[in-house]
Amino acid sequence: MKKVYLMIYDLGAGHRSTANALQKVIEKRQLPWEIHIVDAFKEIIGTTAPHYVYNQLILKKNWAKIINDPFLVPSFKLQIRLSRFAWLGRFKRYWQQHQPDMVVSLLPYINGLINQSLQAVSPSVPFATVMTDHADCPPNFWIDPQGQFLICPTQRAVEQAKNLGYTQERIFSTSGVVIHPRFSEPVNSDRKIERERLGLNPDLPTGLITFGSQGSKAMLEIADSLEKSSLNLQLIFICGRNEEIANTLRRQQSRLPRYIETFTSEIPYYMHLSDFFIGKSGSVGVSEAVAMSLPVITDCNALSMFQERPSAEWIAENEIGIVVRDFRDINQAVAKLIQPETLAQYRANAAAINNQGVFEVVDILEQILENSFSVVPSPTVETNKQLSSTV
Repeated sequence: MKKVYLMIYDLGAGHRSTANALQKVIEKRQLPWEIHIVDAFKEIIGTTAPHYVYNQLILKKNWAKIINDPFLVPSFKLQIRLSRFAWLGRFKRYWQQHQPDMVVSLLPYINGLINQSLQAVSPSVPFATVMTDHADCPPNFWIDPQGQFLICPTQRAVEQAKNLGYTQERIFSTSGVVIHPRFSEPVNSDRKIERERLGLNPDLPTGLITFGSQGSKAMLEIADSLEKSSLNLQLIFICGRNEEIANTLRRQQSRLPRYIETFTSEIPYYMHLSDFFIGKSGSVGVSEAVAMSLPVITDCNALSMFQERPSAEWIAENEIGIVVRDFRDINQAVAKLIQPETLAQYRANAAAINNQGVFEVVDILEQILENSFSVVPSPTVETNKQLSSTV
């Protein structure tokens, strides 16, 4: 068995969900790999401080508007520089103890450190970075100028890698961000019956509102705005682990039918019951919605999380949703989207995007592991789609 280490951190849910999706496909293919999903900060560096700052303050408290670019990013990069020697030693000891056959990073910021430590201990072990955002956010967020393999979900990311000196043999492209394969599987339930079972109207336009695993106060602002509008629709709120938001929504009197859920593994089911998606422009969340043919409404402005802005641009460029400058414009966006012709067009555009990224990444990792650091041809998306059809 080959030992494959998937490096993540639990800042938000996207990195772990990507690892879980890859593990699911690897297990289904019965590849002879022993998969280890490792939270690099918690299990190797020995700190959970970034988890608290990001999950509890930036996401739950919506502090991104205050500490996003001007404070958080420079301070985090400074911490990496100041701690580099100590962290490098911890990674070296980890690789010496565990002896991986391949290391795959699903996280940004510290890929230079991971690669350097691995090269010092086991220079023949391949290292690959799988980008979980639609593009890099220079300098050195996802793409470090170093000898590694880079797996890019968009052509924009490919061009960024080339501009940093990556050769074609080191760049692999996929048809999209990795999402769990269940989002491409049919949901076998009657939408009208299931809506009624949840206390909803079987025929009203239905919006799914979610801001990831930690929820956000923005959900309350959106709910209040839509409640005061003259729109005729209903809403499903997925609040994640934010019980405070869920309880506030449950206590409110509402003229619009609504269903409120906290953290759940049944996101495909709720997307199946919905007609459109409202939420932050996180790459994984919006890609899941698009895979379920849901048009997206999200915001993008100078105060948005910098790594999420490329996803908003991707939505606008592919005409699979509406990007507003601020969720204060949510009423106008929803009014436009639920027009029958508009909704049908956006849904068709979303359905036309065939994201096979999770299968393609496993194909690529299999080739890298088999060939180690020798030069291997970059697989085409079409070839990967054919391979993934066997899973």
